[in-house]
Amino acid sequence: MCSGARRPGPGEARRAIQSRVAFGSSRLLSASAERQLVEVRRQLAELRDLLVALPATTPDLATLSASIGQLDELFMIVVVGEFNAGKSAFVNALLGERVFEEGVIPTTARIQLIRYAATAASGHDDRGALVTTAPVELLRDLQIVDTPGTNALDREHERLTREFVPRADLVLFVTSADRPFTESERAFLETLRDWGKKIVIVVNKIDILESDVQVAEVLTFVDRAASRLLGITAERFAVSARLAWRAKRGDPEQWAASGFGPLEAFLHDTLDNDERFRLKLASPLGVGSSLAARYEGLAADRLAVLSADVESMDATTRQLSLYGDDLERGFELRMTAVEKALVDMESRGQTFLDDTLRLGRVFDLMNRSRVQHEFEERVIADAPAEVERRVSELIDWLVDQDVRQWQALASRLAQRRQALGEQMPGGESGGFHNDRAALLDSVGRETQRVVETFDHRTEAQALADGARTAVAATAAVGASALGLGALVTVVATTAAADVSGILAASVLGAVGMLILPAKRRRARGELESKIADLRQRLTTALRKEFVVARDRSVHRLADSIGPYSRFVRAEQAKWTDARTALERWRARESTTRAAGALRP
Repeated sequence: MCSGARRPGPGEARRAIQSRVAFGSSRLLSASAERQLVEVRRQLAELRDLLVALPATTPDLATLSASIGQLDELFMIVVVGEFNAGKSAFVNALLGERVFEEGVIPTTARIQLIRYAATAASGHDDRGALVTTAPVELLRDLQIVDTPGTNALDREHERLTREFVPRADLVLFVTSADRPFTESERAFLETLRDWGKKIVIVVNKIDILESDVQVAEVLTFVDRAASRLLGITAERFAVSARLAWRAKRGDPEQWAASGFGPLEAFLHDTLDNDERFRLKLASPLGVGSSLAARYEGLAADRLAVLSADVESMDATTRQLSLYGDDLERGFELRMTAVEKALVDMESRGQTFLDDTLRLGRVFDLMNRSRVQHEFEERVIADAPAEVERRVSELIDWLVDQDVRQWQALASRLAQRRQALGEQMPGGESGGFHNDRAALLDSVGRETQRVVETFDHRTEAQALADGARTAVAATAAVGASALGLGALVTVVATTAAADVSGILAASVLGAVGMLILPAKRRRARGELESKIADLRQRLTTALRKEFVVARDRSVHRLADSIGPYSRFVRAEQAKWTDARTALERWRARESTTRAAGALRP
């Protein structure tokens, strides 16, 4: 793909690579390159702050930190693929030295990192990777990593590989010509794609294929699979590490057939100063972009969940507002029935006065106690009991509305808990979903407890006591041991005493035809005033007590869901801000790439 008219020999391209890399390491960065490096560091630090605030998972933060740290490391080439694809043999052929063991069984049990040193040695770094040093000039300004197979039986090895890949500046994906793009390789290639790495595909062992037709078929298959998985046309080379090794170890006739010439020529161009600098900066930006996109998606998922919660909370708030309005209307209707009992009493009183204040009953009017007794019997009659009954009905209705509203709230919360169980990701533990679940469960349990322990009798008695006390206060009488009807009787009886006094006094002027009608008008006015005052005091006191009971009920309901509502709205604001910030970060990162700014 990248070869010229003349294929370089087995040592020529390698010496060119060594020259380019060595030259690049000794050259100081230009002022422009320094500015770009500072800008990349600033952008990545900003992203790290955003992810810490979310908070992101510890592995993701560690990945980003490692990616930022790689800006200070040597250029890193990571070699990945299945254990039987010949990765170690490929690296040995590339270096021209037998650095790694080779075999038909997995020989790379851990990540193996090869670096330059004057003498060969081996040890382990703090990540558990095996570090091998060798006196190979190609390694002076870069490091090569051989990884466990993507199909390694020990899953810990694959985990190490997945954590190490984000640090790579260039990934050489080695697949075997006899088993190209196995299932584990396809899955792993998707992981590489998500990290936004520069990927070069190496089809190894082409020497085992019997004809050029078979080679062409394999390469066509690999190209199509890679394009489908990566969404781009990746650089791809067909090689035989075995033949390249022979060529470099004294059999140059094998070099052309090995296919290593075009690959080393490509690396020669890729590892020049400009491209190496671009890849060095692009690699951590790619990791950052991948993480930003991942948490944008997470933010979108959580905002979708929270949107349903907010909608549910808003519906509950609207329901509570309507509940208060419904109570107001229901109260007015029932207060009309209470007032009617007093209106009927006034009507009976007017009739009583018309029947009593006349000349035919002048002698009866002389007996004040008799008049008062008759007034109480005919006018007051069952008014206190009727008022008591109507008020009791109002209280029972109010208590029933209260418990119904608690039941409706408990049902709504139960639906949200069920929805939560359906939305909870299977592998997630801790953090957002657990906090949300704990709050919703706590609020739901408390609401259900209120419903299950709601005592109609106690609630009604408390309201009745409050109403009685309020009426007693307006009537200026003691409320102890008196029911509401008894209090109405006390207040109404004062009207009886006043009216009977007027009637008794009218006897003194009964001889005059004009005196008696005047007394009757006065008595009617006094009665109307007394009952109107009683009605006003009674309704005012009951309405005041009702408002207190209504507000207490609405506030109790609102307070019960307060913690969860506050959590939902705070999380919604948090994730909305996070999504916006991540979108802006990715836009800036994309602009940097599109502008071609990553050049020294």
